[in-house]
Amino acid sequence: NIVGDLFGEGKMFLPQVVKSARVMKKAVAYLLPYLEAEKAKSPQKEAGRVLMATVKGDVHDIGKNIVGVVLNCNGYVVEDMGVMVPANRILEKAKEFKADMIGLSGLITPSLDEMMHVAKEMDRLEFKLPLLIGGATTSKAHTAVKIANHYNGPVLHVLDASKAVGVVRDLMSDKRRPAFLDKNEQDQQTLRESHALRGSKPLKTIEESRQNRTRIDWTNHSTLKPDFIGTKTLNNFPLEDLVPYIDWSPFFHAWEMRGRYPAILDDAIVGSKARELFEDAQKQLKDIVLNRRFTARAVYGFFPAVSTGDDIVVYQDADRSKALTTFHTLRQQIHKPDGQFNHALADFIAPQESGVEDYIGMFAVTTGHGADEHASEFLKDHDDYSSIMAKALADRLAEAFAECLHERVRNEWGYGKKEQLDNEALIREKYQGIRPAPGYPACPDHTEKQLLWEVLNVENQTGMKLTESCAMWPAASVSGLYFSHPQSKYFAVGKINKDQIKDYANRKSISVDDAEKWLSPWLNY
Repeated sequence: NIVGDLFGEGKMFLPQVVKSARVMKKAVAYLLPYLEAEKAKSPQKEAGRVLMATVKGDVHDIGKNIVGVVLNCNGYVVEDMGVMVPANRILEKAKEFKADMIGLSGLITPSLDEMMHVAKEMDRLEFKLPLLIGGATTSKAHTAVKIANHYNGPVLHVLDASKAVGVVRDLMSDKRRPAFLDKNEQDQQTLRESHALRGSKPLKTIEESRQNRTRIDWTNHSTLKPDFIGTKTLNNFPLEDLVPYIDWSPFFHAWEMRGRYPAILDDAIVGSKARELFEDAQKQLKDIVLNRRFTARAVYGFFPAVSTGDDIVVYQDADRSKALTTFHTLRQQIHKPDGQFNHALADFIAPQESGVEDYIGMFAVTTGHGADEHASEFLKDHDDYSSIMAKALADRLAEAFAECLHERVRNEWGYGKKEQLDNEALIREKYQGIRPAPGYPACPDHTEKQLLWEVLNVENQTGMKLTESCAMWPAASVSGLYFSHPQSKYFAVGKINKDQIKDYANRKSISVDDAEKWLSPWLNY
């Protein structure tokens, strides 16, 4: 447990831990026949058995894989069920595996509801095992308020791999477990009481918010027409062309090393290990590019568009006689100081009554084809470090593809022809226009991706698919909309009231219940 203890104490960094696991696993694989023979002679008590899974509808697993490796390093037996695992399979496996606890992971917001469903099923089937909750969209507060109250057993939020060992160790200790669970329950009760006291925020009505929409002078605005109307597909896009667009800061964050690139390489505390990690990444990236380990594909397009209220109507061609689809946007309802607006993405497209001929762009890119297979080859050789590295690099290349394509789009649309931006300026988005993605703060409804998939024929053009929770597969994928107006900006919709939910459901022709399900983290009630 020396490596795990050093990591927990902050004396060893995550890349070192995962590298240590590589050495350990290769040694264990060599010694396994001897270990099994020894175990048969004198059985030893296991440290604990942890079942892990990314929930149904979600395809993201880098964080989960890291936690599994760290727990392995500390002597725990980990069964990883992979991604998109439904509740019934998780619970059946828990019995078969004789798990001491279950860990659930997810990245996209619909996964929060699926975690709640697993908790309800565990309660219905009278499980008593601790349920561990982790992933980028999870939090202590959400776990306490939305998940823990559905299950009679312990429910614990695990922030990251550095916290996982301590949590599992306390749960497996007969001595420490009672006090640990008592404190967890007290903390969760405090969070629930705090949530109840805060109640709902005072918000504007949706009509009041619309009265304070983004002010844009369309009478003095001349839009530029893109070079083409319709779609283009990019197959086998050169990976080497994407490398200059990589934003490395999130790469280090995936390895739980905080800081901005390149400053992190000279950080007084993590600098030497960050440089070592970066060198390893460069070696694998060179191999990925040289040997075409991943395939980069994209489809994008430009279409005539108008806004009608909070919706964006997209037309098939220049004569604007046939509507292809309608995107539905959400509006901020928070009270704003004078001079600040309640934004919706529809504000950045010329309204129908303006008579201005405006356009919208769309895109879907992936560098994930081949990534899972490449990562699996490393696992066959007991090399978790290189496997996790491969997936992390696939993610970075996908984001780089989105940045590279956006630069191309600004040029083809005309308003970016005079740009002279270096990579740092691109990362900091020092250019005109935005590319918001469904599921993110300005457009929190993941189901809007379905419209994008239909218009661009994404699955047939790129092989990218949507799960039932609207996660993109392969995981290393990015999609979104392009807005060109100089005043377009990123923002967070924030909390919304029932009046907007009802209005939104009516505009989308779905039930209020369905709208509430997809937008549950943003409901103000």
